[in-house]
Amino acid sequence: MKRNNKQILVVGDRVLIQPHKGDKISPAGLYLPPSVVEKQDVRDGIVVEVGPGIPMGSPDDSFDEPWKENKLEVKYIPTQAEIGDYALFLSKASIEIQIEEKDYLIVPQSAILILIRDDIGKILA
Repeated sequence: MKRNNKQILVVGDRVLIQPHKGDKISPAGLYLPPSVVEKQDVRDGIVVEVGPGIPMGSPDDSFDEPWKENKLEVKYIPTQAEIGDYALFLSKASIEIQIEEKDYLIVPQSAILILIRDDIGKILA
């Protein structure tokens, strides 16, 4: 993700999510302050960036000959989340950050409960 000459890289199996601000009015018509909305156990938002995944070791790595130059190519188990997915995740596992006055959450893949993907829109794009 690029923002004003800065590149934001998400590391590992983490996902950067732009949180949904939440419903500010309860079903009964009462106003809910932001502190109540943010304390919900499950939150939602749109995935804006994903990490490469979980790094895994290669079974053919041989360190028996330390004098040889080892060019390790890191391989990853990719994350299931993709940019543009709608995610429901556990709020306790998320870390709040602010990038250029916009709020984002860093969420590990293990805290994501469900992803909703619009496959039709991706095919047409």
